[in-house]
Amino acid sequence: MPIYLCKPRSPWQRGTNENTNRLLRQYLPKNADLRQFSQADLDAIAEELNNRPRKIHRYRSPAEVYADHLDSGDA
Repeated sequence: MPIYLCKPRSPWQRGTNENTNRLLRQYLPKNADLRQFSQADLDAIAEELNNRPRKIHRYRSPAEVYADHLDSGDA
């Protein structure tokens, strides 16, 4: 399997990662003390993000795309 590494300080090479960070900032402010959040809070944030439709997936959620991939037999 090919592996691709991004250069340091090159956010344009990490589009999905940077977008996910932006979405997380809606729930967790930068430099927030994560100890103030319970595991249930963090699980709820992850659940909401995984069920949020994305333009790149033709407005399907990552969870839907993953389920489709598993059902296709290509997994």
